[in-house]
Amino acid sequence: MCYHASVASTIQNVEDYYQKPFDGDVFPSFESKESIIGYHLNGFAFPKLPILSMKNSISLFHWGLIPSWVNNTDKAMQLRVNTLNAKCETIFEKPSFKSSIYNQRCLIPVTGFFEWQTRGANHKVPHHIHLPKKPIFSLAGIYSAWRNPATQQILETFSIITCEANELMQRIHNSKKRMPCIVPTEFEKKWLDPNLTQYDIAAMLSAYPSNEMDAYPITHIIQGNNESSNVPAVLYPIPNAFGDLFS
Repeated sequence: MCYHASVASTIQNVEDYYQKPFDGDVFPSFESKESIIGYHLNGFAFPKLPILSMKNSISLFHWGLIPSWVNNTDKAMQLRVNTLNAKCETIFEKPSFKSSIYNQRCLIPVTGFFEWQTRGANHKVPHHIHLPKKPIFSLAGIYSAWRNPATQQILETFSIITCEANELMQRIHNSKKRMPCIVPTEFEKKWLDPNLTQYDIAAMLSAYPSNEMDAYPITHIIQGNNESSNVPAVLYPIPNAFGDLFS
């Protein structure tokens, strides 16, 4: 799955990458468009990340999709724990996702994401995964706008679409063997096309080539037990710890 991401970049960088404007003036976790968005963003904290929606502008949405039809605040808060990810195999059938996959697709810019490799019964090694040739790349996502019935406020949310892992990710995420769907640069514009059929959409939801990705083990600072994990050091590789990842 994909519950931890890195956007070690700025809103300005994201604007430059997509050649699209940022639609908003509120920066809840950083001061300006020149501030780093997040070295480590934990989905279970429901952080705000930038997305490029089908409106062709960049906005900050909360991670953890709440469908527009949810009519109970408690249910909405519980549901988003289970909608951080949407499996591509069932996305067209699941009530939480099926409307958004047809009508509200988005690109989620990241600089990398994190997964844990199981090495023994009680030992898991966190890894940072990225694309060496692309400082920023896009994950496939869906989004929704939900009105809180208690406050009438609109909460805009998104989910990251996942697929079966490629060879690299099978070695890293060797328990569930999943990975986020990465949208190749040449398909980014097409992903946001409102006229796509189900066949067109499904054809783009597949594992990214292993040979265009890279990964390395990082320290357990990402666990954030005694200190913040949203710091540059979370991305530092562990010296001489590459072990048998590629063997």
